[in-house]
Amino acid sequence: MPGTDQKHINLLAVYLPQNTVTSVWEYIKLNEVRFRIAKPRKTKLGDYRPAMRGQPHRISVNADLNPYAFLLTTLHEFAHLDTWEVYRQKVKPHGIEWKRAFQSQLQPYFDRQVFPESLETAIRRYIANPAASSCSDHSLSAALSEFDEHQTLTLREVPEGTRFRIHNNMVFEKGPLLRKRYKCLCITNKRQYYVSAAATITLVDPQLPLL
Repeated sequence: MPGTDQKHINLLAVYLPQNTVTSVWEYIKLNEVRFRIAKPRKTKLGDYRPAMRGQPHRISVNADLNPYAFLLTTLHEFAHLDTWEVYRQKVKPHGIEWKRAFQSQLQPYFDRQVFPESLETAIRRYIANPAASSCSDHSLSAALSEFDEHQTLTLREVPEGTRFRIHNNMVFEKGPLLRKRYKCLCITNKRQYYVSAAATITLVDPQLPLL
């Protein structure tokens, strides 16, 4: 449904570079991926699980990544899906087949000049022989870290239904706008509060349920 598509696009737009959202969403929808934006994990940036035993393809990506790292990790996991569709369990998880799939996933974004020049140079060096994690490539990690300073999010910038935390550490769910404040449900005590549209927020365990 068009309205549902727009809801998911709006959620992805919080995490991805602006001119990549539609193409990422189209891949997710086409491949019927259950895509989850996960809490930060120390051991991995993203994860892929194949469609098996009645479950769809499942991909998760950490919520705390900057937009370029989020895109790179997402494409890394898309490459796993592409490899699975062709080879199933017959090849190594990060073998030559996956490397080619990852390179293929990245090429359209190079063509569209999505990445800043310095970052694109580092990514091109990395994908000549990509490793299981971008963190293992120190040059790429350094290039990505230049974009780690997350922009401040205000409540007005996120879709209705988004869960967030403010300075008092209470967790809320964004509701409708009433003049200059949003009516929000506090998840902790189930009470309604009116939060300024300009309030600085931190996203909390956001999830993107898909097809």
